Amino acid sequence: MNWPAVRAIYRFEMSRFWRTAGQSILAPVISTTLYFVVFGAAIGSRVSAVDGVPYGLFIVPGLIMLSLLTQSIANASFGIYFPRFAGTIYEILSAPISPLEVVLGFVGAAASKSILIGLIILATSALFVPLRIDHPLWMLGFLLLTATTFSLFGFVIGLWADGFEKLQLVPLLVVTPLTFLGGSFYSVSMLPPFWHTLSLANPVVYLISGFRWAFFGTADVGIGVSLAMTGLFLVICLGLVTYIFRTGYRLKS
Repeated sequence: MNWPAVRAIYRFEMSRFWRTAGQSILAPVISTTLYFVVFGAAIGSRVSAVDGVPYGLFIVPGLIMLSLLTQSIANASFGIYFPRFAGTIYEILSAPISPLEVVLGFVGAAASKSILIGLIILATSALFVPLRIDHPLWMLGFLLLTATTFSLFGFVIGLWADGFEKLQLVPLLVVTPLTFLGGSFYSVSMLPPFWHTLSLANPVVYLISGFRWAFFGTADVGIGVSLAMTGLFLVICLGLVTYIFRTGYRLKS
């Protein structure tokens, strides 16, 4: 394993994050504050508790997961797309670096950024509600697993996209709506039977449910099912990345 190469890619990607640290950190803090004002105050005054958890506290895992998914995809997709756009991808392809090392560098940096933002949102939430985390190790594990999985997904999008518009296509039209409809701000058990059954076809439901279980010990679906669905998506993303590097699909375009 060429660890210096992995470290070089990782440090380069992280340096872009720190150069815009004010924007990268301030944006999620402001967004979290607005969500608490709109959902926590306005709706929370009418919905006192969900599954025995105060509504303002109940939405914390959903807020973190919403930012985690979008940031993981955005960071990883832009990180690999920009070298293709600028032509510097040839420097990486001509270097003695294996595909695994390239993925570790880019995906590791994207996941690190997303986890950091998730923890910042968690700290911001503590300013509005008394935090409660029943299973902190499970929470960190879910945070790491989800960030890695969706960073891999973003990496695939960055290789698939042939323009900046396509980088936003999947996150805006697919991932964000699925996250809002996946129980970020409500429990799917509150839905009528038909819509509850339909919601279970949304893969994001399992991510949010498992993450919320780590906080409160309650979930819409079993923790084992949540882990299995997240692991399945991780395997699919790994398979797509492997296929891309084996075939060279759009690596140079």
